[in-house]
Amino acid sequence: MISDALLETSTVEARILVVDDEPRLLRSLVDLLEEQGFIAVPALGGRAACELLTREAFQLVMLDLRMPEVDGHQVMQFIQDRKIETPVIVVSGESSFTAVSRALRRGAEDYIKKPFDPEELLATVGNVLQKQALAWAHRNVQMRLEKSEELHRYIVNTSPDIVFMLDREGRVCFVNRKIEALLGYKPSELIGRHFRHLIDEQDVARGTYALQDPAISAENPRTFEIRLKTRGSRKANRYFEITAFPIGDDSGQFLPHEIHRSNTSDPCIYGSARDITERKEAEAFINFQAYHDLLTRLPNRALFKDRLMLAITQAQRNRQKLAVMFLDLDRFKVVNDTLGHAMGDRLLQAVTQRLESCLRKGDTLSRFGGDEFTLLLPAISTHNDARKIARKLISVLKEPFQLGEHEVFVGVSVGIAIFPDAGQTMDQLIQCADIAMYHVKAGGKDGYRFYSETMSIGTANRLSLERDLRQALVNKELCVHYQPQVASDTGQVVGLEALVRWQHPERGLLYPRDFLPLAEETKLITELSECVLDTACQQMKQWIDGGHRTLRLAVNLSPLQVDHPRFVQNLIAQLRAINFPPENLEIEITENVIMNDLEQISRKLQELAEHGIRIAIDDFGTGYSSLNYLHRLPIHTLKVDQSFVRGIRSGEDGACIVNAIVAMAHGLRLDIVAEGVETDIQLAYLRNLGCQQVQGFFYGPARPASEINELLGTRAPIQAVV
Repeated sequence: MISDALLETSTVEARILVVDDEPRLLRSLVDLLEEQGFIAVPALGGRAACELLTREAFQLVMLDLRMPEVDGHQVMQFIQDRKIETPVIVVSGESSFTAVSRALRRGAEDYIKKPFDPEELLATVGNVLQKQALAWAHRNVQMRLEKSEELHRYIVNTSPDIVFMLDREGRVCFVNRKIEALLGYKPSELIGRHFRHLIDEQDVARGTYALQDPAISAENPRTFEIRLKTRGSRKANRYFEITAFPIGDDSGQFLPHEIHRSNTSDPCIYGSARDITERKEAEAFINFQAYHDLLTRLPNRALFKDRLMLAITQAQRNRQKLAVMFLDLDRFKVVNDTLGHAMGDRLLQAVTQRLESCLRKGDTLSRFGGDEFTLLLPAISTHNDARKIARKLISVLKEPFQLGEHEVFVGVSVGIAIFPDAGQTMDQLIQCADIAMYHVKAGGKDGYRFYSETMSIGTANRLSLERDLRQALVNKELCVHYQPQVASDTGQVVGLEALVRWQHPERGLLYPRDFLPLAEETKLITELSECVLDTACQQMKQWIDGGHRTLRLAVNLSPLQVDHPRFVQNLIAQLRAINFPPENLEIEITENVIMNDLEQISRKLQELAEHGIRIAIDDFGTGYSSLNYLHRLPIHTLKVDQSFVRGIRSGEDGACIVNAIVAMAHGLRLDIVAEGVETDIQLAYLRNLGCQQVQGFFYGPARPASEINELLGTRAPIQAVV
């Protein structure tokens, strides 16, 4: 029903066409209407009225009958012919029954005789306008109802959702055609079947319970999510959001627990089912993305911490231990920088597969970031449980990884923190495992260590030591000592190995083991190596110019330095800057550096050899000891690791390894330098094997340049240090 206020608004603002051939009367009538708030439009004569009715719309026409040319009756006929739905009030001086009757038959709503009473005229205008407004409102409502019914039918038939109705027993009374597109069923197949036959078996109980909720009503419909079966077994079941409510007054009685005797099929429940499969899949993906690493598919840091907190709570309740391991891949950065990030990603995926093969059910392996992983071992009995897993992890990564045409090697450094010994909280355990891992790195990598309280003290010292080391490079506190390389048959010094020392202003003289691991970790090793090489080359140049033209300088180079794309160009430029003869330089690299990228290293070493620089393999026998790269690369010298030299005693394996290395070197026509010679027995054994050069404490420790000056000045065979 239209309110009075709405009607009042629609009548007061009405546009009224006033038609008369008397200008003065026309003006007075227009003024009277406008004083009441109407919009009065004058038309002087019938012809002008017809023209205005053609162009504009009016809510009311006030019309005089007697007018020249076109009278009022002709105007009303014009309105009828044109089907203009505008009411007419005749305002005329004619009062005969015939005139009034004729006007009313033409469609006039009322008849006012001139002269008119203003109040009566205004009342008549108001009544006609209100009647017209009601008529228009009624037609509008009828039209809207018809359109609404048509729209509802259209919506049901073309709805993107499944629309259904169920009877009192839960059988399908109606379902629209959308079900065929979404689930493959024809509507006729489902009529009369119970709705539970459409629901996934795991969701039947939930769906039935939702529709049996006594609180459900038309004002409070029930909305729930379930999976519906697709026709056949080829397509996966799909997720739907169901909205259902009862039809009728007995809404609390539909779908009772007991089956009614009535077999009525009248609709009792109306509902819709919206396909939300894509949304559920997106939610699942977002949830996975929020708590997993997309590259390795492992739990990320957030999920690992969540599981660790839960494991700590359970361990406290059950008075058990748990272990947190922090894993950092060794040599991963070399692979990533050399072969590219794509190969690095493939390597991380391969590493993940191997690590997962070592885990127990209930363990959590997480990618913490970069090449760092964390591992949670809940409910362990002793430290030995964690030790076994750590050894398996280290062992499984020793085998090479095949990345396309490249065979690469990585290791892993593992730090272990045990709850509650290492800490009571999540952050403490992770931090302690991280600290233990860094101690493994500092001790040579590729191993494991349990956290102990003394490590925290060492960590604090590391921070201050790093600061001091950066300052040492600026203040030139690093110095070079030289260890003689001696011909085993003559005792003559044939070469000098440059070894860095750090004259710390507070801690005194520090050896490489005290700061080189930290330099590698903080990436200061490149600057440090360049500093040592420059100092050693300038000093060696003085000795060469002093008459020792065949004296050879051996320098260890860091992997980061060798991996640099302009390594060869930078080294040659450095030698040319001081006019150092390349043939007097022998660079020492480890097998790990070579095997990380054999192809690239081979190219660099070939370039160095073409300039006359000698190549030595340091610590030979402790790595891969591959004849393949020895044959392919321009190697000049093998340095036997001191651990094998120490084993030169009757019947020990170390002697056998030395025998094999020396024999192999002779076969490949390579020079041999044995490191770590400390006794005359070792020296004699090596001399008899044909090992050309030795170095070690048998001839004393590495010495500063001033002492080497005295040693070279005598030109006599070097004597053993007693």
